[in-house]
Amino acid sequence: MDTFALVVTIGVALGFTYTNGFHDSANAIATSVSTRALTPRAALAMAAVMNLAGAFLGSGVAKTVSKGLIETPHGNRGMWILFAALVGAIVWNLITWYFGLPSSSSHALFGGMVGAALAGGIGVLWDGVVDKVVIPMFVSPVVGLVAGYLVMVVILWIFRRANPHKAKRGFRIAQTVSAAAMALGHGLQDAQKTMGIVVMALVIADVQAADAAIPIWVKVACAVMLSLGTYAGGWRIMRTLGRKIIELDPPQGFAAETTGASIMFGSAFLFHAPISTTHVITSAIMGVGATKRVNAVRWGVAKNIILGWFITMPAAALVAAVSFWIVNLAFV
Repeated sequence: MDTFALVVTIGVALGFTYTNGFHDSANAIATSVSTRALTPRAALAMAAVMNLAGAFLGSGVAKTVSKGLIETPHGNRGMWILFAALVGAIVWNLITWYFGLPSSSSHALFGGMVGAALAGGIGVLWDGVVDKVVIPMFVSPVVGLVAGYLVMVVILWIFRRANPHKAKRGFRIAQTVSAAAMALGHGLQDAQKTMGIVVMALVIADVQAADAAIPIWVKVACAVMLSLGTYAGGWRIMRTLGRKIIELDPPQGFAAETTGASIMFGSAFLFHAPISTTHVITSAIMGVGATKRVNAVRWGVAKNIILGWFITMPAAALVAAVSFWIVNLAFV
């Protein structure tokens, strides 16, 4: 039963990573596709490769997920808690993908972990949840909004006398670099979140020690599944990010992607904080768009997106709690 529970939990974790990839592929490439800097398939292929590379850049975020949010559960009950947490995250990912809402896969996972832990009767490390999840959840969109606005203002000032046609063509080329950086940051952040869950499962099953390094096969499996999911593409969400918030031009797309990538790298390397790529790029797009004129941003769409951010954690927590109770009835 122990081996069966471990295999099922790791399988579901990799399934979550796949949904994370196609759900969040829009974060990395929507701006480049909408400004026609890249074709959709070329953008997805580039994002998949950069996701794969980004997964190997560090392990700080994975350690936060595996040790900093809930107490490590034990035995089969502990494995089912992880299983339920992943089910909660996957279900919420699929619901928000269906409605084209760019919600956070990361916060769906964190909400699932908290909900399953509470339902399973193990401790939630609330200090870690507040410091590493809740505070960044509020701070990163504000930073993205302000930084996106400032970066765009600087670009407008530097290129104020440039030929608009030539400038746009140059920024369209530059977007291939900024989109690649965004995808690299996405791999750095999101592949590690699943690595943390798989490591927890291995620790629960006594396959590895809690302080051991992340096995290479775990890194490869999570990175590959994220890349495959990314290449599958989340077209519904791409339309929301690329067109519905604001019609972006190449300089705006470059500014938004550069801002988003910088915040993701900074939070991963400096704070080991698992922030949401969705929150960062969406808020950066809003900040960049506001430089044109405030009402150029479709704030009604933005309001719906932000509302989705707030309900993601409790919704995923509720689904995870129900999942745990069902599994508990079936197997205990």
